[in-house]
Formats: sequence, C-alpha cells, structure tokens
Amino acid sequence: MDKVITSAADAVAGISHGASIAVGGFGLCGIPAVLIQALHEQGASDLSVVSNNCGVDGWGLGILLESRRIARATGSYVGENKEFARQYLSGELEVELVPQGTLAERLRAGGCGIPAFFTPAGVGTQVAEGGLPWRYDAEGQPLVVSPAKEVREFGGTAYVLEESIITDFALVRAARGDRHGNLVFDKSARNFNPLAAMAGRVTLAEVEELVEPGELDPDAVHLPGVFVQGVLPLTARQAADKRIERRTISARPARGTVSG
Repeated sequence: MDKVITSAADAVAGISHGASIAVGGFGLCGIPAVLIQALHEQGASDLSVVSNNCGVDGWGLGILLESRRIARATGSYVGENKEFARQYLSGELEVELVPQGTLAERLRAGGCGIPAFFTPAGVGTQVAEGGLPWRYDAEGQPLVVSPAKEVREFGGTAYVLEESIITDFALVRAARGDRHGNLVFDKSARNFNPLAAMAGRVTLAEVEELVEPGELDPDAVHLPGVFVQGVLPLTARQAADKRIERRTISARPARGTVSG
C-alpha cells in the first residue's frame, strides 16, 4: 500500500521508448515539472503525449519537444510554444487537436472503462467530417489527416462519436497526497490532473506535501489512490518552483491619487 518513490529518476525509470503518456496541468498551472525533467534526463524518445497543451519553450513538456523526444501530441491548445508550431508545420511532429471538453471527457472515459461516447462538440466541422491535418510533409502539404467519425442523431440532435483515451503512463502533480496515493489538487490545478491520472495504466504523481494515511479528509480527496501507482514527494524548493506563461500587471497609481 505504500506507493512512495523517493527519487524522480526511479519513478520514471520504467517509461520506455514509444510509450504513450497523459500529462496533467493547464498551461503551466499544475504541471508535473519534476517528473517531466526526470523523463528528459532518462532519455525515452518517440513518445506519444496527451496533454491540454505542450508547455512553453524551455519549460514543462517544452523541454521534451526541444530535444525531439515527442513524436505525437494530442491536445487542445498550442499557442504559447513556438517550437511546437515549428515542428508541426515542418512535418517533424504529428498533432491531433481536440476540442477541450472532448479531450477531458476522452481521458475520463478511458479511466472509467467507457470505450466511446457521443458529443455535439464538433458536429458539422472537420472534427467530425475528417480532413484535419495531423502531419505535414516537408513541403507543408498535409501528409496524414484525421478520419471521418460516426455521426448519429438522438432526439433530433446530431452527435459525433469520440473514442476514449488510455495511455501507458500518466504524470500528474498534486498539492497533497498520502502514501496510499490519495490526492488533493489545488484550485485550477484540478482541471486535467485527475483526468490524466485516470487514463494512465501506470500513474505517477508528484506531491507538494506528503501526509500519512488517514490525515486527508475523505470528503476532500479529489482522486482516490486506486488510480495511482507511484507517489513522489517534492522538496520545498521543488514545490515552490511554479511558473506562469505571461505576467500582466497594472501600473501602480501615483502616490496621493485615488483610483476608481
């Protein structure tokens, strides 16, 4: 029952070349940066990554992209990563773009043993009709495109069939976790982390605070330990190392003036 792994290198040692990995987080919020760095140092390549986005240049999944370790990416948003866009448009990277809510449900369905589901998102677009470029050739022409999907009517409304996602591994980050793998996520870090964790056959969680079994209020647990196979406690420095994609602040009012 004790799932604690004391080394990030040991945690990712079993991830092999060609593995598929679901990665939690949104933007740079709640990403398992320590496990990603350890995977980069471990050397596995030809990876298929499922994540809402692919980090930014030089941080998060961006470091795996820069070293050409990701062969295929499934996600919803890639706008903050220039290297991602360059590799995709030059034919070096295969990319499947998925509506964000659909991606979340595909991960959740995979974790719940649901093979597929119908959703109205994407009906009447290339999401359902096919033809979205997944990979370009060296001349910038579509080489691999998305297939057409089944569309069916229920109650007079059209829905498209989407298959669930199950990956070999999942990497997530939690605010608190116990030795049994029960996890609590902080605020918006709760977005894709529980879903990614559910989709992985082997799920590894880095936790900012490790507590003993019984210390977590059962009503506060966001993800039960049945979905988690390894828990990596972070150091205080690792837990505090959190970055943002873009900082925007307002000018401070001049002294003696009243704002509003």
